[in-house]
Amino acid sequence: MTTAGTIDRPMTHDPQLRHLPKQVPTMTAASETPDRTGIDANSSRQNRNREMQLMPESLARAHMDDRLHEAESQRRALRVTSARRLQRRAERASLRARRAIAMAVMQ
Repeated sequence: MTTAGTIDRPMTHDPQLRHLPKQVPTMTAASETPDRTGIDANSSRQNRNREMQLMPESLARAHMDDRLHEAESQRRALRVTSARRLQRRAERASLRARRAIAMAVMQ
């Protein structure tokens, strides 16, 4: 195939050219056999081979997407735990400051 881009990421950004309608075999009233003009065994086999060759690419893309989401959720969890730790430390410092002020006022 000489088509640029892949199935998942086509080269064009024009929505009219991105998903070209596939040729659907039509039934003729006289013979009741499908009209096979434009579709031959070689082109369908070549298209199937191209899809099979692009499967690992789309699987790798999906895997990387999952890994990125997992890493982002881990980063968020780490931020939450560190924020809670800092909040507890600030609360303890506040209590120490209150006690120190109370001791200074009492004497």
